[in-house]
Amino acid sequence: MNDWITPNWPAPLNVQALFTTRSGGISSGPYTNFNLGDHVGDKKHIVNQNRANLLKALPNEPKWLSQVHGSTPIWVDNNTNLLRGDAALSKTRNIVCAILTADCLPVFLCDEAGTVVGIVHAGWRGLAAGVIEQAVAEMRKSCIHIMAYLGPAIGPDYFEIGEEVRHSFIKQDKISIPAFTPCKGINSKKWRADLFLLARQRLAAAGVTKIYSHEECTYSNPDKFFSYRRDGDTGRMAGLIWLTK
Repeated sequence: MNDWITPNWPAPLNVQALFTTRSGGISSGPYTNFNLGDHVGDKKHIVNQNRANLLKALPNEPKWLSQVHGSTPIWVDNNTNLLRGDAALSKTRNIVCAILTADCLPVFLCDEAGTVVGIVHAGWRGLAAGVIEQAVAEMRKSCIHIMAYLGPAIGPDYFEIGEEVRHSFIKQDKISIPAFTPCKGINSKKWRADLFLLARQRLAAAGVTKIYSHEECTYSNPDKFFSYRRDGDTGRMAGLIWLTK
């Protein structure tokens, strides 16, 4: 579709990546139009048709995860089990790693030699639990030089969290302090969190220095993106990455 996002990063030519938007599907109501989530209340046959349309842009059916806002990376190559985790990794040609988001941050990963790819579902829980560090560490068992691309997510002007969330990050590392700004007015006891900055900090701590970003806000662009924080009942977008050879 015309407004689907292709990461603008210097990945090897055999690394392909894609992030979908609301465009291109047949869902209606709060799921209009291209909902890919089969767990959000949309009709199953509609989601299946949307996924069939997505497949036209891919070499194979994506390896969908059962996401739990945790820190477990999954090698999806030849894996036929229930894939419970929040990062999908692959070393195999035409195996499509996939995550679903609607405000959480999709973190695309690959190595500079084009031998390993991955994608991370990074909400605040996963970030705090170390999902990025775990995924990078797992990839480093097969490669050395890793780069990252941060896709669209809820922006720092809209992502409100409580003091306990802020404290959980700062307790781990005080470098995260600049990622939080106090809310004003009736929400003065809450904070706004910058998922993009938190992810950059976590990547840097894991030794990933080549970080590229789209940093488009899902919350503030309702025509283009689903947003759980904005709408509650809503669809899901997909982040996808794979190797072509």
